[in-house]
Amino acid sequence: MKPLEGIRIISLEQYGAGPFATLHLADLGAEVIKIEDPSVRGDVGRHVPPYAEGDTSLFFETFNRNKKSMLLDIATPEGREVFNDLVRVSDVVFSNLRGDVPAKIGITYNDLKSINPAIVCASLSGYGMVGPRAKDPGYDYMLQALGGWMSITGEPDGAPTKTGLSLVDFSGGLVASGAILAGVIAARRDGVGMDCDLSLYDTAIGMLSYLATWHMSAGHEPLRTKNSAHPSIVPFQAFAASDGWFVVGCAKEKFWQRLAEEIGMPELATDPRFDSFGQRFANSEELLAILDEVFATRTVAEWVTQLREASVPCGAVQTVGEALTDSHTIERGLIVETSTPALGDVRSVASAMRVGTRDEPHRRAPLLDEHRVDVLTTLLGYDTDKVQQLNESAAFGTTTP
Repeated sequence: MKPLEGIRIISLEQYGAGPFATLHLADLGAEVIKIEDPSVRGDVGRHVPPYAEGDTSLFFETFNRNKKSMLLDIATPEGREVFNDLVRVSDVVFSNLRGDVPAKIGITYNDLKSINPAIVCASLSGYGMVGPRAKDPGYDYMLQALGGWMSITGEPDGAPTKTGLSLVDFSGGLVASGAILAGVIAARRDGVGMDCDLSLYDTAIGMLSYLATWHMSAGHEPLRTKNSAHPSIVPFQAFAASDGWFVVGCAKEKFWQRLAEEIGMPELATDPRFDSFGQRFANSEELLAILDEVFATRTVAEWVTQLREASVPCGAVQTVGEALTDSHTIERGLIVETSTPALGDVRSVASAMRVGTRDEPHRRAPLLDEHRVDVLTTLLGYDTDKVQQLNESAAFGTTTP
């Protein structure tokens, strides 16, 4: 059995952050049933360009493998009846809707505890369920701006810059997956569920980490740094070789001493200007000028090969394609392959959550409403007449896929 088999999550999820949260749990064996809105033909991620075909896309496939899908309109009496029956047999109701929406549509713990006292109601919203921005829609780009990230990303004389990935979305998803598991453990222990009020805003602020501590405790003002340099450790940044860029990081004194040796300038290690973290930081302009001149004399491959052999932390600045075909990526089993009716073979990246072995095959993302009949008959035990009655109602929308 996979680690999370036996955990069932009913998820009103859409787009990126929410599906990213449950992706890891589904990969680890949790049963994730996506409740999709029939009025908009399901999760908006199904229609994100480029590489969209019919009711799926490569974007959707990325976030939704190993899950189930059913259309359900919980605003209708019939749809709500089905939803409540699902709550009775599930561990978690998860959503990534606007912060004020869970209470409006009745999916908080207070709304559902009479149906299942042990249900965990997890909401991942832009700004949380309380606070002055609770009713605002929240997206990664805005959160990187509000959370201070853009003010410290990019070159010192450049514009504030977003990271190349949707890191608030992804980090928020990981926060939510951890909270969901903690909630399930507590609910199974105590027999009582709870609300988990999670937000991308909390994630963005929380990930300021030591920079926040420095700022609030010592008045430090974080600034953008040249060549993506670490704010306090020197050298720890990108350097230009003769044919490209690579990163060197001396986070320990022994690494600095080895680096000085490998570049043919062992005297730098004992130079009073550079013989400690504090001195290298204070005299960073002088030191970086020396290193820039030295590193420009050879290729990235030459420097990386030499420094790795000397156990100096370093790495080439690779393209996305180079990273995905790196031998370490392949040997670690980080590429997942599935086959889809509309898009053919799909290759995506595996979850970084590694628990036990990872040789189980993965299922493609679900077709829109693919598992409705299975959920109704196998999971909920509805008979043919009940299913027919629901099909004729508005429980699954006024049209079917």
